[in-house]
Amino acid sequence: MTLGYLNLVLHAHLPYVRHPEEENRIEERWLFEALTETYIPLLQVFHTLAAEGVDFRVTISLSSPLISMLADQALQQRYRQHMTKLLQLCERECDRTAENPVLQGLAKAYRERFEQVLAFFDAHAGNILPAFAALQRAGHVELITSAATHAFLPYVLTEEGLRAQIATAVDVFAHHFGTRPRGMWLPECAYDARLDRILLDCGVQYVFIDTHGLTSATPAPIFGTYAPVVTPTGLSAFARDTSSSHQVWSSEYGYPGDYDYREYYRDIGFQRSADELAPLFREDGIRLNTGIKYDRITGHTEDKQPYDFVAARAKAAMHAEDFLRNRTYQIARAKEEIGRAPVVTAPYDMELFGHWWYEGPVFLDMLFRKMHFDQADIQSITPSEYLALYSDFQTTTLHFSTWGRDGYGDVWLNGTNDWIYPALHECELTLSRLANANPNPSLSLRRALNQAVREWMLAASSDFAFMMDNKTTVDYAIERTKRHVNRCRRLCEMVDQADIDLAYLKQVELDSPIFPNVDYRNFCSRRNRLAAPSDERTSQPARRILLLSWEFPPMTVGGLARHVYDLSRHLVQQGCEVHVVTTEVNGYPNDEMVVGVHVHRVHVPQPDGGAFIHFVFQLNLAMLARCLQLIEVDGLQFDVIHAHDWLVADAARFLKAHHGLPLVVTIHATEHGRNQGIKTDIQRHIHQIERELTNDADEVIVCSRYMAHEVTHLFGLQENRVHMIPNGVDAALLRHTPQNGADVHGMDGSDVSSTKSALGEENSSDPPMVLFIGRLVREKGVHVLLEAATTIVSRNPHVRFVIVGHGPMLEDLRAQAQRLGLAHCVEFLGFVGDDTRNALLEQAKVAVFPSLYEPFGIVALEAMAAGVPVVVSDVGGLSDIVSHEHNGLTAFPGDAASVANQVGRLLRDPQFAAQLADNAKRALHRFDWQNIARQTAGVYHSASAPAKADTVTSP
Repeated sequence: MTLGYLNLVLHAHLPYVRHPEEENRIEERWLFEALTETYIPLLQVFHTLAAEGVDFRVTISLSSPLISMLADQALQQRYRQHMTKLLQLCERECDRTAENPVLQGLAKAYRERFEQVLAFFDAHAGNILPAFAALQRAGHVELITSAATHAFLPYVLTEEGLRAQIATAVDVFAHHFGTRPRGMWLPECAYDARLDRILLDCGVQYVFIDTHGLTSATPAPIFGTYAPVVTPTGLSAFARDTSSSHQVWSSEYGYPGDYDYREYYRDIGFQRSADELAPLFREDGIRLNTGIKYDRITGHTEDKQPYDFVAARAKAAMHAEDFLRNRTYQIARAKEEIGRAPVVTAPYDMELFGHWWYEGPVFLDMLFRKMHFDQADIQSITPSEYLALYSDFQTTTLHFSTWGRDGYGDVWLNGTNDWIYPALHECELTLSRLANANPNPSLSLRRALNQAVREWMLAASSDFAFMMDNKTTVDYAIERTKRHVNRCRRLCEMVDQADIDLAYLKQVELDSPIFPNVDYRNFCSRRNRLAAPSDERTSQPARRILLLSWEFPPMTVGGLARHVYDLSRHLVQQGCEVHVVTTEVNGYPNDEMVVGVHVHRVHVPQPDGGAFIHFVFQLNLAMLARCLQLIEVDGLQFDVIHAHDWLVADAARFLKAHHGLPLVVTIHATEHGRNQGIKTDIQRHIHQIERELTNDADEVIVCSRYMAHEVTHLFGLQENRVHMIPNGVDAALLRHTPQNGADVHGMDGSDVSSTKSALGEENSSDPPMVLFIGRLVREKGVHVLLEAATTIVSRNPHVRFVIVGHGPMLEDLRAQAQRLGLAHCVEFLGFVGDDTRNALLEQAKVAVFPSLYEPFGIVALEAMAAGVPVVVSDVGGLSDIVSHEHNGLTAFPGDAASVANQVGRLLRDPQFAAQLADNAKRALHRFDWQNIARQTAGVYHSASAPAKADTVTSP
């Protein structure tokens, strides 16, 4: 059983250094050294771990300047030249040390290491970004980013400047990796409450802060740093753990200072003659680090002993074991204190591992191997995965903090560097004024404005203020800051005078080609920014989607709410801007940001018995009014309408007709299918609405082959307009997280906490549980399950049946159970929360879904994801999900004897049941939400395209 989790975060950033006027600049070597000693070695470690089946997680933050430099072909070519020279130097060293076998062995080891690094670099054609992306796709790495130029955000003056830094960073990340980052590394962990809304608007869900940034929050966090908190606006924040940080960073006790490790400050670049080092020297003879270091730390002495690769590797393994042992003890104690699985957040500068601490990559390699092979008490996890484990993180107000000296901003604002901020603030205000004054500039004016923004961003880099405070390369930092500020000012003057010096503009564009898609309109006021034509806002998302759904969490009636929630948040991760218009919920704001999704709730009286059709009419009027406000008042230009089921048909059809917007419709179920035919006037009315909606749609989405056949034949649709995209499941949301002391009640008032089979710890002597989850309506077939239960109980008297869900058949089903003599072994729990559901799934021996009609069967998929063997009716979408005797068992629809036989097989043969459950979990990749969101985005594209495909599409 997992005690808790390690959230390892590596932040990779370097200032943007690219000097087209000359090669071999000292500052460019910062990148070359990091590539050779950190980025590529860590990628090699992580790819090897993945290839060998080691289960590990790590979060990697790649800043926009670093991403831009890694993708720069000129810098890639210079790095290849650098490595060629370095290998030549290694050859010389191998010859020079021929009479000293120890040193020659080290020289040869360095040569081999550099050859491996260069081979990895060349295997990726010089661009290692796809190697990071591959790890993310494999589920081992969560990639995030930082502010555009790593500006110290609390010292940015304007909201527009903050937005430019954050929105540009998200745009750069999306351009290179194809998805938006879920998290953001705040430069220097510097938190400012002004950031929350901007981050959420850009789809960022979480950030990292320093320890005291959390412990000083109001109110104080009840779980300390062992769980993230949520700000009042909805941004999640993870705090750095001091214990794990101390164990690595401490100058007195930290691992990197061990005497067996390599001495960083003894490099042959400062020990050999100029002639011996000529290949790597600049003409001015400045000495440089080469990365070839023969000494180990040895101790506090100038008399150093030779470095030993084998001994250092063994010591790294010992330190990995020690780190893991300490984290396990720490997490075990924390779990006792907080009553849930804690998370230890351990963030580090990525360059520590390899560059400063040469053995760092080996340490991480050993750490993950030991976590995978030697013990399972703690697991590595990403922030997104941990956030999915719980739904009740504490809301608290955070205050200004950093991880810098004394915990605040002294490093970046003191007597050595305070002169830069008046100039930066002046540039911000000027850029905001010019952006608002030029909504539709000429091409040359737009280029000048965009370049002025680039120059301001580069000047605002926190690296230069840090260098001035740290007294390293101070002259370079001052020169860079003044250069970019002066360029920004000159370009702004040209825009003010509408007189652009094109030769000067071209030159500065060549000098600083960072962020080719930067958009000066980020400096516009909110009203002007929203009113700008979408085709001119180059840094806005590729598509803005208007999604209509009558239910959205916490308004949850059926599976539609969960589907829309998961689809919308994953569309945001694909780069879309998603606005959901839905029904009002008491206690929730009418407009809010939920996991990057803009949610707009409308007020409408709730349905009451036979007045449901009237409610739907009022709902559409309210939705239409809100959509028109978004379009005509707020100035939002949507690319696609996505309507879910018939309840939003009127609003969707009106918007398509009067605003010319492409319409995509998802049909989750049909009135004909729900009722096994059309029999009443209300059913005929709904059936006609479904027909008109689907025929007006440009594209129609269904969730199964069965539904594709049903809608094409019921509504006379062309097959080329119907797309089969399955529902998805997120296994992380199905993990049970017990709430100590919490009273949990079903919707019908039943005390779930008093039901041992529901919430108690599982015991081998407990009766086996057969579980049903779903709406209590006839088409779900619960009455068939109760009929089957009489046979099942006669063969296994101790079995218990738990029925979870609410609906109009609840009292009829209770009466049926009483009539059949099953009251002693059947529990009706009503509607339960996610955590109670997860506890039930954890304890169930079999999950049964005996539907008479089932468009998809998401609850069956959730049970399979939770590891529960399933029995389902061989009907509808369930037939797509369950393959008989491979990943579950199927029964004849409406046949109680068939259901009883299949359930009995699983109860009698636990080994067979476990094999089916294991097969089911392995096949879940078909139902990955990221893939589903990509397919849905493809349908949006088809809806806007003039030509259509010829067949029904499927994943």
